[in-house]
Amino acid sequence: MNDSEIKVLVKESYGKIARTGGSCCPTKGSCCGTLPPEEISKNIGYSEEEMNAVPQGANLGLGCGNPIALASIKEGETVLDLGSGAGFDSFLAANRVGPTGKVIGVDMTPEMINRARENADKGSYSNVQFVPGELEDLPVDDNSMDAVISNCVINLVPDKKKVFKEVFRVLKPGGRLMVSDLVLRQKLPLSIENSIEGYVGCISGAVMKDVYLDAIGSAGFGDVEVIEESPFSLDFFVSDSTDQAIDQSPKMSAEEVNGFADSVSSIKVRAIKPR
Repeated sequence: MNDSEIKVLVKESYGKIARTGGSCCPTKGSCCGTLPPEEISKNIGYSEEEMNAVPQGANLGLGCGNPIALASIKEGETVLDLGSGAGFDSFLAANRVGPTGKVIGVDMTPEMINRARENADKGSYSNVQFVPGELEDLPVDDNSMDAVISNCVINLVPDKKKVFKEVFRVLKPGGRLMVSDLVLRQKLPLSIENSIEGYVGCISGAVMKDVYLDAIGSAGFGDVEVIEESPFSLDFFVSDSTDQAIDQSPKMSAEEVNGFADSVSSIKVRAIKPR
């Protein structure tokens, strides 16, 4: 697949998720497995209070961590949410920045943008804006954001270096990046790495951890730090898509299948744009 084909595939898959009007889990092409969104969110670091503080339908269980928890978002700040989906993290950030702050959610999937806007109306959020756009070409002015957050989305973008360069551009000097994402501990079997189903399942798009961190550093960020790292349970991301990728890989040995469970980590990364 080339980059354009990947984008079309991801957009179509997440459009289907948005149109279901509920959990992504029963649909093919989602990052989650068989657990309901609330249980996934609890297991990756969201509190009951946070889950209850957003409009119903905003939490689709698509994340792999809680970037809000370590982003140190303050009242009055302007925050950008990359791959905002139905708005879960955007709404949590909006609760922190208050009426004097602003949150902008960017997503390339029209159905997700529409659903997030409906959720904003439902929750009477006046300090949140959802705009269509791609992460490699953010529709945001230079040096305009206090913080940028993202939750399990950059792994889906082919050109990760370009994403982090764009994040660096839009952040104010001294601005913070806080990302939860999936990275690889070891290389995936080629049969999964080259699989369309694996890509939709958020596996094949992940890169080795050092490559991911180097992309952040090469964009110009300083103080790049992995705040937390943990194995990402197969229960969270082995969806129908990923199962299909494994099932359609007859060359995978039993050892490869067993090792697959140890290949992926969830990391929380913090970085600062130097002043």
